[in-house]
Amino acid sequence: MSMRAVRAWIEAGTAADPAPAVSRERLLRLVPGAKAAIVAGLAGRFDAVAGDHDVATPLRVCHFLAQAAHETDGFRTLEEYGGPAYFARYEGRRDLGNSEAGDGARYHGRGIFQLTGRSNYRRFGQIIGIDLEARPERAKEPETSLMVAFAYWRERACNAAADRDDIAGVTRLINGGRNGLAERTRYLAKAKEIWL
Repeated sequence: MSMRAVRAWIEAGTAADPAPAVSRERLLRLVPGAKAAIVAGLAGRFDAVAGDHDVATPLRVCHFLAQAAHETDGFRTLEEYGGPAYFARYEGRRDLGNSEAGDGARYHGRGIFQLTGRSNYRRFGQIIGIDLEARPERAKEPETSLMVAFAYWRERACNAAADRDDIAGVTRLINGGRNGLAERTRYLAKAKEIWL
């Protein structure tokens, strides 16, 4: 068998291998300072929900978790830091669907990928079957947050960038720019030590 054939066989086997389990213990290896309740909530449903959204290879899992770890401040929060004065920056933002007074604070960032804006709460609530527009605080529940994050990941077509191992590309799709790229890259390297 030629080296090219061996490499193709190895790569084909790797692509077909199921993603390793995302357990509480492994998440704490990724981020030792994480909050136990958040980690337990994510680990409890991650594997089942990931498969439903085709985050089913070790590399995709690593990219998803690197983004999630950054966006949640190391799995320490499922809600954007700040208060009413800070959230006022979202007030009146038509691009976020914030059309009513108080929408900036009401629909501030929550969940694994910091879902923000009335229109996003409406859209992703419809996708997962929970009225997040009427009950935005539900977006910070670990299981709900996980379902929203996977729906967002799928809608933004993040798997293609993850498959290319393109951390900057995945970051753009999740965050819109390069915010926190160095930390996301560190989390990705650590995730690869655990899941690859």
